[in-house]
This record gives sequence, C-alpha cells and structure tokens, in this order.
Amino acid sequence: MPLSPTGAELLFETFSQRYERGSTVVTSNLPFEDWTSVLGAERLTGALLDRLTHHVSLLSLNGDSYRLKSSRSRRSRADGRAEQNRATADPHDPETGEILPT
Repeated sequence: MPLSPTGAELLFETFSQRYERGSTVVTSNLPFEDWTSVLGAERLTGALLDRLTHHVSLLSLNGDSYRLKSSRSRRSRADGRAEQNRATADPHDPETGEILPT
C-alpha cells in the first residue's frame, strides 16, 4: 500500500535516526526494487535503502507461508472432528445400515 509523502518522509526520518545507533528489524514481502511504489519517490527510496542495508544481515525466505500452513492444519483438524462427531452422533453398522446401541 503506497504511503503518503508525509508518511514516507516520516519512515525515512525514523530509519535515519536509528542508522548506526541501534538494531532495527524490517520485514517485507516486497523486493527492494518495488519499494519505490510504496514510498513514492525514487530518491527517498534509494536513501532509505542505503541506510537500511549498510550494516545488514539480509535473510531471504522462500517457501510456504506459516500462516497458510497453520490455517490448513486447523481446517484439517476441524474437518476430522466434524467427521468424528457425525460418526458418534449416528452410530450404525456400515454393512447393514443398522443403528447400533450407544
């Protein structure tokens, strides 16, 4: 989502004040070349990335989304519980269809 010019300047000011004074962790799903579309100005983006990447350990992670994997796992467990509840609610002999006593 693009920042307003004021927002982009404030973000730049925050990074500038932190530069060489302390650690800053930044996460993004955008490659650096796409940051101009968020910050709006090529010069500002270049200056911000210059400060951000000067003393850096850059980690690039690829793979399945943790949130997506977690969501699929929860959905799978819920489906299993629903199936188990249906089997428990209407116990019957699968061969004859006869309802079994509970």
